[in-house]
Amino acid sequence: MFHVVLFEPEIPPNTGNIMRLCANTGARLHLVQPLGFELSDKQLTRAGMDYRDKAVVTVHGDWLACCRELGERRMFALTTHGSRRFDTPQYQDEDVFVFGPESRGLPVWLRESFAPDFRLRIPMVADSRSLNLSNSAAVVVMEAWRQLGFRGGV
Repeated sequence: MFHVVLFEPEIPPNTGNIMRLCANTGARLHLVQPLGFELSDKQLTRAGMDYRDKAVVTVHGDWLACCRELGERRMFALTTHGSRRFDTPQYQDEDVFVFGPESRGLPVWLRESFAPDFRLRIPMVADSRSLNLSNSAAVVVMEAWRQLGFRGGV
């Protein structure tokens, strides 16, 4: 299915909610260190509930390690600075969605390493800062899965 990458996530409940999203959609979750919490954090466990055992989660020591594991898959950066709406690409199986830390988003060096067509944004009303990380991940993963006919879903 898809891969969701959280680059240096900071808030345990967001990661727990995304873990639950991945378990329910068949996506794989990748966490790029440093993390702003311990994986045993009670808030992470509470948000992920009993889905922690059903989610496929890989922790990477840094961005390069994550890239090595993901190989040649297509990667999309989700950013408020995106030049393309998230619902315009034709998603494919194994696509990768990269999200930045909650307090600052993707760093410029990482965001700009993606070609403009692979920097996606979620539309919002004017003067909005950003959506919650777990909501953003859900919006993007569900759109991508919808495009593939909710393959594997019931």
